[in-house]
Amino acid sequence: MTNGQDGEPPAARVRCASASEARGDPLLATAAPAQRFLLVEQPGAWGRDAVRESRLDESVVATLTDKMRAAGGRLLLIRRIFRDPAAARRWAVADARAGQERVWWGEFTDERELAELDLTDPPGIPTEEPVFLVCTHGRRDPCCVRRGWPVALALGGVYPRLTWQCSHVGGDRFAANVVALPHGLYYGRVTPPASLELGALHHEGRVTLDYFRGRTIFPPPVQAAQHYARLQFHETRIDALAPAEPTALDAATSRVRLARAEGDVVVTVRRRYTAPMPGLTCNSVTPGVVSTYDLVTLELEAG
Repeated sequence: MTNGQDGEPPAARVRCASASEARGDPLLATAAPAQRFLLVEQPGAWGRDAVRESRLDESVVATLTDKMRAAGGRLLLIRRIFRDPAAARRWAVADARAGQERVWWGEFTDERELAELDLTDPPGIPTEEPVFLVCTHGRRDPCCVRRGWPVALALGGVYPRLTWQCSHVGGDRFAANVVALPHGLYYGRVTPPASLELGALHHEGRVTLDYFRGRTIFPPPVQAAQHYARLQFHETRIDALAPAEPTALDAATSRVRLARAEGDVVVTVRRRYTAPMPGLTCNSVTPGVVSTYDLVTLELEAG
């Protein structure tokens, strides 16, 4: 039997998601930055680096990666939970920017068609219908498929057209991870029952605070400020608490002004780094350090 990194059999190790839960790693301000998303349907198995190790044309991947980088976006692979083998493969472009939230869908038969896509002005008719992505990228991290697959089944059972498996979105230790597009809302530690609550509230234009990691269009200090303000005011509307540009007070401290009808909220947060922790992913061989944000002050200005 092959031993794990610490000399124990792999099955005996504590998986990263379980270790993260036990430590109480905060979810807040952990949404990976992105203004847009490009989704490419790729059935079958994905390699550890899904985009580059899943039989996609290398030149097309290079072109799409460059285009998405220029557009402030992210390329993800998607696949159906249960796929009709006769169905055409699909692509989607999601614009997550505030006030611009749309998804464009299309089909392709030759991957080279994808290289011609204009990612800032996609072809087709835009829709505001949501897309739910569940990370089930097991080659990247076992926790993603072990925890993600039951969530994909549950969410897909209620929203079969809207739910897709997706490749790595970041934060393996927060599995199961769900991304709600077009808004770019990240959720972590989602369970099958929680996924149904998440889907229902999203259709009402609300976030599910207990599992919310942040919105991809905002930098981490803004995600953190919104988190603390949402908790303070029990605010779950997706578009509430629109932020101004954060003001850096020093290398670790930021002040963020958030719009609110009753008067703006001014939130000051401070970044701190954890002590080295083992098991940030199931494949980690050395302890790692992560950052989080603490609340310094939260002040409500009169309207």
